[in-house]
Amino acid sequence: MKALLSLTALAALAAETVSAHYIFQQLSVAGTRYPVWKYIRRNSNPAWLQNGPVTDLSSTDLRCNVGGQVSNGTETVTVRAGDQFTFHLDTAVYHQGPTSLYMSRAPGKVEDYDGSGPWFKIYDWGPSGNSWAMRDSYTYNIPRCIPDGEYLLRIQQLGLHNPGAEPQFYISCAQVKVTNGGTTNPTPTANIPGAFRKTDPGYTVNIYNTNLANYVVPGPRVMTGLVEREVPAHLTLSDQARSYMTDKAGLVRAASKFMGPVVFIWHRVFKFTSWIN
Repeated sequence: MKALLSLTALAALAAETVSAHYIFQQLSVAGTRYPVWKYIRRNSNPAWLQNGPVTDLSSTDLRCNVGGQVSNGTETVTVRAGDQFTFHLDTAVYHQGPTSLYMSRAPGKVEDYDGSGPWFKIYDWGPSGNSWAMRDSYTYNIPRCIPDGEYLLRIQQLGLHNPGAEPQFYISCAQVKVTNGGTTNPTPTANIPGAFRKTDPGYTVNIYNTNLANYVVPGPRVMTGLVEREVPAHLTLSDQARSYMTDKAGLVRAASKFMGPVVFIWHRVFKFTSWIN
């Protein structure tokens, strides 16, 4: 009887531990929030493990979560290049660590694509001081410059909260069809698995006793060559600065964005003083 009670207690503890995680399960595009799993590939874990992490760096589950190499009836949403999108979770992220967005273009229909091709990164939410972007949703924009086509749109949150143990990847992939895009072939790219290594400083870091000012998010750097990238209004100033500085023309765009109003006001004042004189 005692053994049975012990097993029951352990099972309850395991279920409680797993339920304490989180999963990206819902997508919004251009302000429209769609039903859970409509455009996001649902992993093949049992219900009690749906929000569990992936920890094996050599596993293809790192692409789109367990069983995410197949569509399993997931629909594909059409998005215009530059459109804003949001990934929503079942509960807010509370494990410290970075969040990243990736895309991978399918050679044909994305519903038939397993994610084995190259991936490029479009954004990182890294640390700000010693704080992390732990939210119940993450919003960004489809890059304006990427070619039309069907893509896997991947979000990844890396839990670094337990130093000494394997970091935890919380992953989901949406299926999107991009229209009105550009002609830029995104670089750099990386394959998954293969993009993350156990020797990456951003993977092995002890976040509790390290100065995070120079923290580098694991994986490839954010793609270069972005054109007229829109930064969502909700991003902090540091987020905006990081976004603009990721490609060669970032500094120029940042200056024009924040100095533009100053130049405009100076021009109007100059015209007014010229008129009264």
